[in-house]
Amino acid sequence: MMLVFCELKDGKVRKPSLEALSEARRLADAAGLKVAALFAGAACAGAEEAAGFGADVILKAEAPALASYSSDAFAALIAQAAEGQGATVVLGAATAIGRDVLPRVAARLGAGYASEVTALGLENGVLTADRPVYAAKAQASVTFTSKVQVASTRPNVFPATPCPKAGTVESLPVQGLDFKAVVKEILAKGGGKLDLTEAEVIVAGGRGMKEGANFKLLEELADALGGVVGASRAAVDAGWGLPHSMQVGQTGKVVSPTLYIACGISGAIQHVAGMSGSKVIVAINKDPEAPIFKLATYGIVGDLFEVVPEITKAVKAAGLSKA
Repeated sequence: MMLVFCELKDGKVRKPSLEALSEARRLADAAGLKVAALFAGAACAGAEEAAGFGADVILKAEAPALASYSSDAFAALIAQAAEGQGATVVLGAATAIGRDVLPRVAARLGAGYASEVTALGLENGVLTADRPVYAAKAQASVTFTSKVQVASTRPNVFPATPCPKAGTVESLPVQGLDFKAVVKEILAKGGGKLDLTEAEVIVAGGRGMKEGANFKLLEELADALGGVVGASRAAVDAGWGLPHSMQVGQTGKVVSPTLYIACGISGAIQHVAGMSGSKVIVAINKDPEAPIFKLATYGIVGDLFEVVPEITKAVKAAGLSKA
């Protein structure tokens, strides 16, 4: 059995979780195993969607105490589910929650753990994984030696492939969980904007933005297109006050939006590795030799401080603005 910890958002399974589930299905088919998808919360409406992406069994742990994420409680729950299902492989997406809870699960199970993997294999019950190391300057190939094997999948690396199964739904008893901390209140940050890994439109800026205040231009365009703003590592490291959560690239977030607009980004290989899966890439740069143009679907050679406002104005004039 393979167990996949899945997350819900607004009544739908999060895309990174569907990616982890699809990869588990691929591995399970080759190994002759079944896949169980585990959901936890006050209510798990929408969990049945997992059946369409390869879950043979859908486990729902529902209790008011699980309404908000708790490291110790969720780790105990996942570990209990893994033991109860006899799972030898436990997967989950490397989201904020996944990065926190899965190492704890591995510790509870005495299992080996690999984080943010970009490739997985399973042969004779032994899991192998590739993951970036040394600030993504190299790849490490990991072979597990433990009986139970735990890994988190990097978002937007594995495809979310529909694979309908019967998806038997089972309720998982919630008992004996250790709530060392209780969440009293959650304050929304950033106006409730989408996470980069789930956005369909991303407008990203690089060193060519010159200063953090100029990202306001990108915010206006992103708002008009119903998207979010991202940044290159060079921009985040420039001391402009940009949070790491905006960073796209091997050492940031890997994204695959429908539209990616790169503004003042040269196209370093580390950045390209994080956004090359975008369906349409528009590059805006005053340097006609910038490497980003080799990847771009459409390229605009010009001053981004003149081009971006004109695009924003055109989007609004055409009645396409979603702001």
